[in-house]
Amino acid sequence: MGKVWGVINLNILVVGGGAREHAICDAVCRSKGDIKLYSIMHNLNPGIKHLSKDFLQEKETNVSQVVKYAKEKEIDLVIVGPEAPLEAGLVNELNKNGIDAYSPTKEAARIETDKEWMRGLLKRYKIHGQLKCESFTDVQKAKRFIDGLNGEIAIKPIGLTGGKGVKVAGDHFHGVDEALTYVKEVIDEKIGGKAKVLIEEKAVGEEFTLQAFSDGYSILPFHAVQDHKRLLPGDEGPNTGGMGSYSCADGLLPFLSKSEYEEAAVILQKIVEALNKEGCKYIGPIYGQFMVTTDGPKIIEINARFGDPEAMNVLPLLETDFIGICKAMLDGSISNEKIRLKKKSTVCKYIVPEGYGVKSMVGEKVLVDEKSIEDTGSRLFYASVNKDNDNIYTTSSRSLAIVGIADNLYDAEKICEEALNHISGEHIFIRHDIGTAELIEKRMEHMIKLRGM
Repeated sequence: MGKVWGVINLNILVVGGGAREHAICDAVCRSKGDIKLYSIMHNLNPGIKHLSKDFLQEKETNVSQVVKYAKEKEIDLVIVGPEAPLEAGLVNELNKNGIDAYSPTKEAARIETDKEWMRGLLKRYKIHGQLKCESFTDVQKAKRFIDGLNGEIAIKPIGLTGGKGVKVAGDHFHGVDEALTYVKEVIDEKIGGKAKVLIEEKAVGEEFTLQAFSDGYSILPFHAVQDHKRLLPGDEGPNTGGMGSYSCADGLLPFLSKSEYEEAAVILQKIVEALNKEGCKYIGPIYGQFMVTTDGPKIIEINARFGDPEAMNVLPLLETDFIGICKAMLDGSISNEKIRLKKKSTVCKYIVPEGYGVKSMVGEKVLVDEKSIEDTGSRLFYASVNKDNDNIYTTSSRSLAIVGIADNLYDAEKICEEALNHISGEHIFIRHDIGTAELIEKRMEHMIKLRGM
């Protein structure tokens, strides 16, 4: 680990230019002490730029340039937002240069960047919540496995696909023939970077996200969150990076019990312990994407970072000093800390360019009335946009996120919608049903039906 640092005068570098990173920067700036924020981002995020003392517009995966900038600015701590720089070994290089990072090394980040390795780790350490799975480079061998599960499967490229590469039976394909078509496509086109595919049994239930801080020994979990991957209302359309999410004031979800939440937290704890035993101690944010089933939570995937959009549901509620927790994680003393969150519900909805999920309209102007949004009590987090001459323009990814915060879930949804009235553009799209009573009741009825079967 790098040099010893205090909590009075700190230079902090946040790597990444999305809404998740804007939320991280906001949490950093709320921390105690004389904090100077620096940032590196590929796009010119106006929210991050506003908070930063200085910034560098650069690809986050350009490891040598990130390290060079960190050394020039005498950075005490680096926080890496997205997964790609982790896979590129950014944290390893920072540590080699005596710079601390509150993010996992390349080896620890394999828990996300190599799904096959992740499933192997779960098997070696007999961690609960596993799904039947195998990886394949041969389509015919894959067919035999698929037939054995009656086609009720999920197909995943081994590597990173930005949350858009997973296809599930009944949602994205029907029958064995359609499944094999996608298996062949993943292998032939090396989707995710490898000519290999992971096939898992399909878990039936409701998905939820559990994020946590980790010092490599213990975790501090946040409130549970439910993300919405599908582009269109009613969970229709293609998978995306996430159209929005919600959380509840009690830390649970309408379909999630306290015991199911605690079981998921134990799974994350066991994974952190297993990584430590493997010789790749995990420091930084970690989250599990779980499916709560009639047989408890099942592991869909583990990610080596905060979620996006899920970070926006929890970080604005954080009352514990963010940088203080970072220091505790680097010291390995997180077990002495407590995470304090406001007892509020949140609803996050993304504004995306028209065509997002298929072919985004790039360079389109988005009008944002920041003052009116603030007056509603909502939070605004800029994502993959550029700002030029006071104008906001879309890129190919998500544009900005609005987070409504209130004592109860449905009031948070109403506040979020009120704030969305202060954003306009000819070519933008919003999935409005996230956090609504109609959709929540549908989720609850789904689980009631499954549990009654």
